[in-house]
Formats: sequence, C-alpha cells, structure tokens
Amino acid sequence: MGATRQAIAADQLAKLRALLAALRPANQFYTRKLAAVGALDGVSSLAEFTARIPFTTKAELVADQVAHSPYGSNLTFPIAEYTRCHQTSGTSGAPLRWLDTPQSWQAMVDSWKTVLRAADVQPGDRVLFAFSFGPFLGFWLAFEAAAQMGCLCFPGGGLSSVTRLRLLLENRVTVLCCTPTYALRLAEVAAQEKLDLRQSAVQKLLVAGEPGGSIPALRERLQTLWPGARVFDHHGMTETGPVTFQSAEHDDSLQVMESDYFAEVVDPVTGAAVDAGQTGELVLTTLTRTASPVLRYRTGDLVRLVPGTSPMRLAGGILGRTDDMVIIRGVNVHPAAVDQILRQFPEISEYRVCISSNGAMAELRVQVELAAASALNSAHIAEAFRAGLNLRVPVELVPAQSLPRFELKAARWIRESSHD
Repeated sequence: MGATRQAIAADQLAKLRALLAALRPANQFYTRKLAAVGALDGVSSLAEFTARIPFTTKAELVADQVAHSPYGSNLTFPIAEYTRCHQTSGTSGAPLRWLDTPQSWQAMVDSWKTVLRAADVQPGDRVLFAFSFGPFLGFWLAFEAAAQMGCLCFPGGGLSSVTRLRLLLENRVTVLCCTPTYALRLAEVAAQEKLDLRQSAVQKLLVAGEPGGSIPALRERLQTLWPGARVFDHHGMTETGPVTFQSAEHDDSLQVMESDYFAEVVDPVTGAAVDAGQTGELVLTTLTRTASPVLRYRTGDLVRLVPGTSPMRLAGGILGRTDDMVIIRGVNVHPAAVDQILRQFPEISEYRVCISSNGAMAELRVQVELAAASALNSAHIAEAFRAGLNLRVPVELVPAQSLPRFELKAARWIRESSHD
C-alpha cells in the first residue's frame, strides 16, 4: 500500500525547504527569481510554494544560457564540481545544456532504478539499449542504473537495425529499451530479414521518448509483434531526470516518483491548477537534483491525473504536448488519440499527419502506409476517425516504404504551408 497523501506532502515539503536553502545565494538563477517575489526566506507549506514561487519556462532557461554562456547561471556549486554535461534533444525548440555533479547524477540513477524495479528487471537480466548514445541524458542514466543493478548491459549505438536484432537474438537479451516507434521498426526489419522474434528471449520492452507505451492499441500491437514480452512505459526529461513509471498493477497510467518530484497539473493558458480528471500541463519541481534544479518547471507535457490516487498517477501517460495539440473544427486533437485510432489496424506500418491552415481554420489529413496487401482501405480508416474523434479526416494510402522511419522520437506530425 502506498504512502498517504499527508506523508508524501510532509516529505516533499522537507526536501523542498532543504533545496531552497541550498540554492540561496549559491544558485544565481534561482536566487534572482526568489528575491523578485520576496521568498528568499523559504516557504512554510506546499500551498505557499505554489502561490508565491513563479513558473520556470524553457524559454527562460534558454535565455539564461545565452546571457551566461555556455551553461547558464542555474548552477548551485562551483563549475569544478560538475562531471556530467548533457543536452536536450532539441525537438521542441533550442537545445539546453545541463550539468550534474556526481551526487545529483546518482540521485537520478537511483530514480531510474525505480523504473527498472517497477518493470521487475532483475540482476542478471540482459538489457539492450537500442539507440545511438548522443548527448541526450536518458540513455546514459538508464545504462548506468541497469549496470549498478547487476544487469548485463549492451550499448546499441552506431549499429544498424539488423545488427541490433542479431545482437539481441544471439545474446539472449531479456530487456529491450527504446522508443515505441523503434520497437515497431525493429519488428518490421525482423520480418523483412526473416528473423523470427518468437525465438527471442525478450520479456520486457521498456519504452519512452514519445507518447505510445501507455496507449492501449500501440501497447497491444507491440506485445503481438514481440511474443512473450510485456510493454512498460515511463517518461522523463533532461531538465528533470526520470519522472514516472508504469507499475505492474496499472498499465493504463504512469506513476509519479513523488519522493523525487513535486508535481502539479495546471491550465496551459491560465496557469491555474486543474482538478483531477481534467487535462492540463505537467509542472515539475526537482527535489533531489540540487546541483541543477528546476522549480515549478512548465514541461509542456499534457497529462490527466487519476482522481483519488496516492502516489499520483497520470491516466494514459503523456497525452501529448501543448505545442502539438491542434484544434480541428472545435475538437482538440492530440497525437496520442491519433495513435490509438491508427494502431488498431495491424496492417498499418507507418503514418504521417499533415496539418494545414486555411486562414484561422486548421485542417488535418493523414497519410497511411500499409505493410502488405489487405482489404483495409482509406474509407475504413476514415470511419475509425469519425467514430473516435467525431471528425471527418481525409486519409491517403501511400506506397510501401515511402514514409520515413525513426530510431528515436518520431516526427510524424508536419505543418504544411497554406498553398499545399
């Protein structure tokens, strides 16, 4: 049984007050923000914290790194104490550099261990990290956490999909870590290369990096393509570290690690708190990453709290991003909703969503690539959109292998100019 809400709140307040004490005056970025609202003496409650402390935005952090190049002023310790430098993926604006001391890094590694344990990863498991190891933070954290837990770890950087599959099969890998899109892609390549995934030892697919692992249709599709494997979703950010995980008891939601994060859900427009069950933007405060913290950071992730849960859970995981949602003829359309509709059809191997504007009105059309000849046609898919979204969505079937494939985060949503 989880901790009570009162116990969680008391632990969070104690950690938050210790964090605020550590930041002033050492951390110039947050000392300025706290001084501006008269909060240099700290706060006495979580309610006071949310009422007095302003949001932190990515644009604000980017501007700070420009003004205090190259790492910004959000550093709590002398630069000589930092040993890790990572960078955001840059998929939603200018990239950010992020530094960590050994202590802050280990705090995030410990959070990643929580993700792995929730998926029942054990010492002796063989884990393949099927992505190129660039400056993005999550890959390195996951690898180090699994290694510290006693797993046999295989870095998959710089390898083709075929080579990764052969490595997976030959080494009897039991856990595969990648994006949901790339798990689909590996299954597609396996079929092309006549590699039988029924012969693999993979028992768990740990996915993140994009909405998908908590979408029922996509989760079922992945578990069909990878026989004997179960999908476990999670999410995090370079600016925060790993934040949520899917528990074995609840595969329809993500649980927030409330011992490491103080989470809020707010209206993306007004910034006011929204009730559980309503969709809003996830706002995070890091409680253990003292060296490079964020206070009330607007993540841009759209979520919906499950009412009455402790620890808090996010229904359906990450539903999308504030900058990805489009309004089509009065209907809010999120990428996760489109994925849920299209992944009902196993014949669909890939798709692309094209958004165009005609004056103030946005329109949406979908290009679909079928894996093989089938009875499925554009009318069937369009009917699924009518049933799922109550929208008429033009659907175009395109030739096999004509749409791009993705190793990391998929970029399936594109905006077209009005004359397209």
